[in-house]
Amino acid sequence: MSSSKKLTSESTFLYQYPLEELSNEVKTLIERAKEASYQAYAPYSGFRVGAALLLDNGEILKANNQENVSFPVGMCAERILLGYAHANFPNAVPKKLAIAANRSADANSQATVSPCGMCRQTINEYENKFGQAIEIYMLGPNEQVFFAPGIDALLPLSLMISTHECFLSRQ
Repeated sequence: MSSSKKLTSESTFLYQYPLEELSNEVKTLIERAKEASYQAYAPYSGFRVGAALLLDNGEILKANNQENVSFPVGMCAERILLGYAHANFPNAVPKKLAIAANRSADANSQATVSPCGMCRQTINEYENKFGQAIEIYMLGPNEQVFFAPGIDALLPLSLMISTHECFLSRQ
């Protein structure tokens, strides 16, 4: 294996901040995500996730997870939110995404959360579509916020448009 190479990515990292150190804009976005999480439909897992998205036109949208007794049919907050944003504001660029989760409707039950694999790939798709990173803020317990400057920090070897074009050209 003398021809092997070690691959590293300088974009794979997260920052951690206390909520109080973030800008008012980000604090508002996180608060909207928390509000959305309390309204999530999660009767089976009790794990409520809310997401809020800031668009370049100043709109802040929010959504939450929606479970279904047929487990794979449920939808994550992030995918619902990005789909809604594009359906209603197709030319508005997503700038910042905040995610919050709790294990009950209790405001003191914040859980650590990050986007699942499907949500990460969906975020990646919108970053590729608009040609810019979406800042991601993930609220954890004790008002600690994990920050990713873009999806590369959470999905370093993502499927990219060039991979898709390569696949299509083979058919």
